[in-house]
Amino acid sequence: MNRTGNLILALLLTASTGAYSQAEMSTLTGACSVTVSSNANEVELKMQRGSCVGDEDCHSNQTNLSLEMFSGFTLADLQREGAHVDAVIKGEAGQIICSGVVHDAKLSGDYRFVPDAAFVTRMQQMGFSDLDTEKLQAYTLFKIDTPWIRSLQNAGVSGIDSGNLIALRIFHVDSGYINSLKSLGYPTPDAGKLISLRVQRVDPEEVKQFRAMGYQPTLDELVQMRIFKVTPDFIRSMQARGFNNLTIAKLVQIRIFKLAE
Repeated sequence: MNRTGNLILALLLTASTGAYSQAEMSTLTGACSVTVSSNANEVELKMQRGSCVGDEDCHSNQTNLSLEMFSGFTLADLQREGAHVDAVIKGEAGQIICSGVVHDAKLSGDYRFVPDAAFVTRMQQMGFSDLDTEKLQAYTLFKIDTPWIRSLQNAGVSGIDSGNLIALRIFHVDSGYINSLKSLGYPTPDAGKLISLRVQRVDPEEVKQFRAMGYQPTLDELVQMRIFKVTPDFIRSMQARGFNNLTIAKLVQIRIFKLAE
């Protein structure tokens, strides 16, 4: 293909990519409600798109959120019977507005999510190209922003993508946690391993206890130990019974087969 043909092809690809981005960045709308949560200073936000008839996917989600995330909204608003209220959540990825009327301490109405195109551009510059409006709405709910993402990248975390960013945020993976593991001599875990470590609540302080007892667990072993409740107290209880040289593998087997009971 000659240079002119290459230029035309490039322009066509650019145009089609731009059209795709515009389609992906459309506003989301649906029904919403806000009620008091069982946790202090939190509310329960429910958003739903679709009718949920039969097996139809109604894109429903229910999340407990801190009141600090909202602007123009307080718990006192839920006591204003018949009042029209706008509960607004602003994030770097976009803005969610739940507008409705209060009845029986519940705000019910409609919501819309408006994505932020500038955020999409910044994310693309950081290497994230498969964004869509659904993800951006989740990013807004879970306070995913570019400074936090950059902190993970600067810490050397590999395997980060637009999907696992949500799990990384939900399970509170941050540079502080990564550095605490690195300070213990572990290599920087990839995104998937970090999620596993956080899901199982692997604690660097507990790792220090294991090492003081003569163990040098790998990251995979730490996850396994948490799954099967091989704790410092459990190891001490086994030592008190005369089992002083049990390997991590044997300790896990004792837990799996309930041999200590």
